[in-house]
Amino acid sequence: MEGCFTALITPFTDSSVDYEGLDKLVEFQIQNGISGILVAGTTGESPTLEWNEVHRLIARVAEKIEKRVLCIAGTGSNNTSEALAATRQAAAAGADAVLLVDPYYNGPSSLEIRREYIEPVAEANPDVHIIPYVIPGRTGAQLLPEDLALLSRKYDNVKTVKEATGDLENMKRTRACCGLDFSILSGDDAMTLQMMTDPAIRAAGVISVFSNLLPGAVCDFVKYICAGDMARAQALSDTLSPLFGLVTVKTMEETPLGTVVCKAKNPLGIKTLMAVLGMPAGKCRRPLGRLTRTGMDTLLGAARKVYTAAPQLFQPLEDFFSVDVAARLNDPKFQEGLYYTEY
Repeated sequence: MEGCFTALITPFTDSSVDYEGLDKLVEFQIQNGISGILVAGTTGESPTLEWNEVHRLIARVAEKIEKRVLCIAGTGSNNTSEALAATRQAAAAGADAVLLVDPYYNGPSSLEIRREYIEPVAEANPDVHIIPYVIPGRTGAQLLPEDLALLSRKYDNVKTVKEATGDLENMKRTRACCGLDFSILSGDDAMTLQMMTDPAIRAAGVISVFSNLLPGAVCDFVKYICAGDMARAQALSDTLSPLFGLVTVKTMEETPLGTVVCKAKNPLGIKTLMAVLGMPAGKCRRPLGRLTRTGMDTLLGAARKVYTAAPQLFQPLEDFFSVDVAARLNDPKFQEGLYYTEY
């Protein structure tokens, strides 16, 4: 599996899923060259989706895609029974692959993740691509390269990993253990260039957050790397880097009791920016909330920097959603209700 995949956000109207908005987001992605769409992943706020919503989202996206691109369904859980049931329903709905995030909070060992989580799902669904998602910073658990390699040797449908450890040595170990016919996909926009060009890693692409906003630009970025056009790849990476740094919007905030660090984590940044720009994103579900005023300034500053450097990258967004990006980035009325007015 290779190419540029979008970890699709889930749009909400108030607290309900905005299915019409979802259809628009999917079509926008497909029209701009994406290789596949991941629905109900963590960028899609899977922790706050109910399972009936997950199933409906997967079925809706699979139907909308109509096999034009790959449909990847987030069916991971810290409960193997839930993951089995969700994967079975995703396969029946037409998903081509499922993403299984490492079980969070209960913290199984890598051995347990392999034997008690990935193996049962792979065994029960031999015709579905199983993609382990390794992100210990979010889950507190980690499938190790050695266990990943054992899985890939045993199951023909485990040949790809979404790698979001941030640890280059772990990625190199994955390549050494799993071999050259195994696909490593970047789970971190900011590390994609390094992961794809390092001969000891050889990532095949990215499951991207910011392709929600600029799918064409992120796809071009991956294509340049694959074609060996490093000058254009590096130039585009440099242009996009202010956005890539917004997966976590980190600010210092003044409170009545002193200064504190505030970390607004994905998908709050991307959803807020999409809402500012007039895309059907909606607010995040609780316990995620809003950015601070400082966070909003940071977000808009990064977006303005990218827009000033390369306004043409936003043209597909302007055309598809009939918006004026420059106006929306600079008019305060488009920010109303999207940030806390006090700490």
